Amino acid sequence: MSRVQPPGPHKIRVVTLQIDGRDIGAREDETILEVARENDIPIPTLCYLEGLSTWGACRLCVVEIEGTTRPQSACSTCVAEGMKVITNSERLERYRRTILELLFAERNHVCSVCVSNGHCELQQLATACKMDHVRFKYRNAPYQVDPSHDLFRVDHNRCVLCTRCLRVCDEIEGAHTWDVMGRGVECLLITDLKQPWGESQSCTSCGKCVQVCPTGALTKKGTAAGEMEKHGSFLVYLTEMRGNR
Repeated sequence: MSRVQPPGPHKIRVVTLQIDGRDIGAREDETILEVARENDIPIPTLCYLEGLSTWGACRLCVVEIEGTTRPQSACSTCVAEGMKVITNSERLERYRRTILELLFAERNHVCSVCVSNGHCELQQLATACKMDHVRFKYRNAPYQVDPSHDLFRVDHNRCVLCTRCLRVCDEIEGAHTWDVMGRGVECLLITDLKQPWGESQSCTSCGKCVQVCPTGALTKKGTAAGEMEKHGSFLVYLTEMRGNR
């Protein structure tokens, strides 16, 4: 399980903090997100996935901490003694809806014809955060679909650049087939040195990247609208087994 370690080697202490007014005890090496989930306190995430390293890029998990002016990402902030955390407020709801609107406006997400319709984490987050429209102008940039792989396809129109595929390929499979090129809105997921996926020499065709993708960007071939379900729970098991060797 991914952890953000506090600086310096020392004995791990138990601290007491408040999350949404609840007094909670936790280890000081745990993050706010981990402690919240252990206590059934929901915090939305997109780039975070248990079993992978922390990326902290989507910013959907931001929370308010007493004594700080800016929201902090719950996935990368360790708990501390006396910390008071708010996971849901009008400010945070507005912030999260804005992020989701920008994600929808940046690429071409058409849920009705997507193979992950009904099983998409981005779609579920939009519903949970009460995002019913997009206030920003859509970029409508042309993105390609790469069907060159024998088993899978990548649709860049639906990619949210969460880098889950990159991290699982690097950290779990050890192939590092995936990477990101470009900057800002020009960022693009690539295989090897921007080769078609089907021509990749490093890809093992394990399918782990497909299973951890939160949207319809990476899918199995032969799936129709609404048929692509993802199963990323294997990550925790693999991580624990490798840690016990």
